Amino acid sequence: MTDKNTEIEAAVFRKLLKHLDSRKDAQNIELMNLAGFCRNCLSKWYVAEANERGIEIDYEQARELVYSEPYSDWKAKYQTEATPEQLKKFNSTNKED
Repeated sequence: MTDKNTEIEAAVFRKLLKHLDSRKDAQNIELMNLAGFCRNCLSKWYVAEANERGIEIDYEQARELVYSEPYSDWKAKYQTEATPEQLKKFNSTNKED
């Protein structure tokens, strides 16, 4: 992979975060049900990749990067209660084997 590829991938990641920030109406459970990942998944992936490269970052720091504010603030302002239908779909598609 070239430096240009890394630069492009970083720009795409920033654009994804900006897009998600502009779509606070897109709830994490909806993202999970439709795409199989959400903002919290991105945060966990960020932590894992940083740690793999010897960079210490904790989950809450990564969440703040992904959510553009502390997660607790974002959750209080934007997160809605999952509907029974959303939970049923989530539980049916995310079963542990």
